[in-house]
Amino acid sequence: MTRPRILVARAIFPEVVDKLAQHFDVESNPEDVIWTPAELAARLADKDGAFTTGSQRIDAALIAACPRLRIVANMAVGYNNFDVDALTAAGVQATNTPDVLTETTADFGFALLMATARRVTESEIYLRQGLWSKWSYDMFAGSDVHGSTLGILGMGRIGQGIARRGAHGFGMNVVYHNRSRLSPELEAECKARYVGKEELLRTADHLVLVLPYTPESHHAIGAAELAQMKPTANLINIARGGIVDDAALAQALRERRIAAAGLDVFEGEPRVHPDLLTVPNVVLTPHIASATVPTRRAMAHLAADNLIAFFGGRGPLTPVNTPRPR
Repeated sequence: MTRPRILVARAIFPEVVDKLAQHFDVESNPEDVIWTPAELAARLADKDGAFTTGSQRIDAALIAACPRLRIVANMAVGYNNFDVDALTAAGVQATNTPDVLTETTADFGFALLMATARRVTESEIYLRQGLWSKWSYDMFAGSDVHGSTLGILGMGRIGQGIARRGAHGFGMNVVYHNRSRLSPELEAECKARYVGKEELLRTADHLVLVLPYTPESHHAIGAAELAQMKPTANLINIARGGIVDDAALAQALRERRIAAAGLDVFEGEPRVHPDLLTVPNVVLTPHIASATVPTRRAMAHLAADNLIAFFGGRGPLTPVNTPRPR
C-alpha cells in the first residue's frame, strides 16, 4: 500500500522527522531553506500533507496548485499563515499546537514585561559601551511591576497565564479586555476584572497583547490607542505582528508619549521597522516566546501527531477547521 507523502517545510528536531518517516514518505528540509511561494508549491504538488511553521503561507493559490494536499499541520498555536476559509472550502484539514506552549509563552511575556519596565536593554547597552562611571539617583530608573496595574488585551490561555503570574506572584491589579468575558470562576482564578478597551488603555501601567491576529485585530493598537495610554505605561506584544502599528509605536516611543515597549513580534517579520531600531526605550526579541527546548520539542511532536492521527483515520488532535468533505 502506498504511504502518504509528507513535506516538512522547515528544519525540525531529527527525531521528529524519524517519527514521521515511520508512517510516511517524508521530504524534509534539514538545510532550513526558506522557499519562495512558487518553490513551496512545487514541492507540495505531489504531497498529501505538510508539516509547516508560521513562515509558510498556505493560501488559495497554493492550495489550487496542490490537489493532493489533505492536511497542513502548523508547528505553532497561531495560524495566520493559513487561509482557513480556502483550506476549508478545498477540503483540507488545518491543525495547530495549542496548550503545549501556554506556560512557556506566559513566562516569556512576563520576562519581557519586567525587562521593559526595568529598562534592562538600555542599561546593558550603556554598560557594554563603557559609559558607567558613577551611581546616580535616577540612573535607568524604571517602573514598578509589583502592585501596579496589569492590563491584558486577549484573555485566552496565555493571557490567563500572564494574569495569574501578575496577580498571584506580584500582587498586581489585573484588568482585561476580550471578545467575550471569562466565566466568574476563571476571573476569580486569575484575580482579573473585565473592562472596556478604552478603560484598559487608560488604566494599565503594563499593557500586554495576547490576542490572535485577524483582519479585525489588524492595528488594534495604533496612534489613537497609544494616545489613550498613560505616558508612564509600557506596552508588551507577544501576540502577532500587525496587531500593533509599528511605525506609530516607534513615533510614540521617540516622543516619550509612552514610557517603553517590549516586542517579540513584528509587522512583516523577520523584517523590523527601521524606526524601532533607533529608539532606546524598547526591548526587541526575535519571536522567541515559546523558545525552550522542551516546549519546541512538544510543539513539533504535536504537529507530527496531528499528521499521524489524521492519516490513521482517527482525526486530528487539535483541528483548526472542519473541512468540506472531498
